[in-house]
This record gives sequence, C-alpha cells and structure tokens, in this order.
Amino acid sequence: MLLSRTFSHPKSFARPRIVCASSRGGIFPNIIRQSSTTTHLLHKPSLSARRQVPIPLLFVYSSEWDPRSKNGMGRCAAWFAEKGYTCLELDLGYPFDKDTSTSEALMKAYEDDMAAHARSLEIPFAPVIIARDGGTLIAQTYVSSHPASALLLISPPSSNKAFAAANRRMLPTPLRAFDFEVSFPVGVMVTKRKLPALEKESRLWKDPGVDKIVVKGEAAVTEQEGLVKIEEWLHELGF
Repeated sequence: MLLSRTFSHPKSFARPRIVCASSRGGIFPNIIRQSSTTTHLLHKPSLSARRQVPIPLLFVYSSEWDPRSKNGMGRCAAWFAEKGYTCLELDLGYPFDKDTSTSEALMKAYEDDMAAHARSLEIPFAPVIIARDGGTLIAQTYVSSHPASALLLISPPSSNKAFAAANRRMLPTPLRAFDFEVSFPVGVMVTKRKLPALEKESRLWKDPGVDKIVVKGEAAVTEQEGLVKIEEWLHELGF
C-alpha cells in the first residue's frame, strides 16, 4: 500500500417520499428519501459497532450522469455503517431544469443540489466526502465553496481535460481545472494501471499534502482491500 502524507430521462415532480427498510445487518433502518430525481439513502451506524463516529461519511454520485460513479458506493456505505459511521449515499439526479449549457453550469447545478440535501440533513459536523470516477468532479466543485472534514477521490480522472476528451457526451464544454487550496485532508485512491496518468497530469497527485492510496486493480477499489485502506486513512485522520 502506498499511503503518503507530506506525508433520456424525464423530469420528475413527484412529491418526496420516505421508505424505511432493513439494513444489511437486519436490525438498523435505512432511510430512503427521494426529491425530484435525486435520492439519498441514510445508513445508520450499527449499535454493535465498537465505537460511534460523530463525523459522517457522504458518498456522492450521479448514476444518471455517470453510472460508474455509483459502482460499489452502496457496499462502502453499508460496510462503514457496520463500523459505527453514519453514512449517507447521495445519488444526484440530472439537473434537467437547470442551465447545463456549459460544463461549469452543469457542475454548479450539481453543487447546488448537493448543498441543499446536505443542509436538509442538519448534520452537526462537516462530512467526509467520498466520490469516484465522474463523481469526483462534483465533489471537487462542492469543496471549492463548501466545508468538508476530508475528501477522498476514488479513481478520479487524471485531469478535467482528459475526462472531457474521453466523455464528450457528459461534458458539453471544456471544464476548467480545479484550484481549491488543499487546506484540509484530501486523499486519492487509484489503481496501479491508472497510476502513471495521475503521476503525469494530476495536480492533486503531485501535491505533497495529499494522501495517496494505491490498490492492485479496479475490483479492489470497493472490495475488502480498498475498504480496509480507506478505514486506515480515516483512522490516521482521527475519524
């Protein structure tokens, strides 16, 4: 493990609904709430966990916009809930009713939706935000203007330019590189195969203040290997 730290979708106007279901542990309720096309799923911490962690984990993705951004996130959230974390999955619906003529406008619409849901939950502490693939662009847009206790980017694109070139249908225009200051804990998890591209192009990977986590392959990202490394990273941060 390398861990350094110098170290066509219709608009929906349905009324919000809440559904209670059993968690994977079979005891603790998960709360599913839908608002427009955005859904959030709350995983309450297991009462049998060795400790209850006050800092929540926010798993953000948009399965409509980038299906890859959802891969394994539910598994991660359920796993960490069993470890005593309050975990929220936030699946952002595509903002059909907003200006999406430019990539910046699209990211702004996602940011606003994400912020509105974060406020509605009345979380007492800024969350640790976890995102993967295209969802990392949304997460970085959010932390550029909103507080976070930490940010973990899983399999992020090596650069916004590279992502736009490979996914022209997803970004209508070039997306400017993010320039937020790394003044809070930031981690990047990547596979060995994608490592060379990040070493060459990624601003965050080149930043000595960003934690780097390398896993063997894509399957390991949200399987046991990746989950354990994320847990170790959180523990190093005191969460």
